[in-house]
Amino acid sequence: MPPDSPSSIQVACPKCLAANRVPLTRLEAGPKCGKCAAPLLDETPIALDEASFDAFVAQTHMPVLIDFWAPWCAPCRAMAPAFERVAAAMRYRVRFAKINTDEAQGLGARLGIRGIPTLILFRDGQERNRVSGAMDANSLERWVSQAAGTA
Repeated sequence: MPPDSPSSIQVACPKCLAANRVPLTRLEAGPKCGKCAAPLLDETPIALDEASFDAFVAQTHMPVLIDFWAPWCAPCRAMAPAFERVAAAMRYRVRFAKINTDEAQGLGARLGIRGIPTLILFRDGQERNRVSGAMDANSLERWVSQAAGTA
């Protein structure tokens, strides 16, 4: 695939991980994967695991925000509704995903996750920013906008 141009962006399919070139003018038109026809920019965060993490982050050329969480973590559970609301509101600017650190312990160790929830923002496959601790929806949207440069 050619590199991103000012008129399009590459987005990984959350289902099959295929790279899809999407014209910027069609981001809000409900683009679907060219390989499996799954929606590319769904309102809900994508559940990733150790197997899908690298491909999804590398294949998506828009910012990717990942919530590293665990089911037993009370602050993680408390922040989940805010994360989902902000994911829906910002879905055309940032891809939101979640990784259960109990199931992806190797990835958590590789990325230096020391506490949860931890949010890491990736762009072009590289970590750009991170923050630990729960946030409400307004604080989260403000942090994501600043960290991703989408304000």
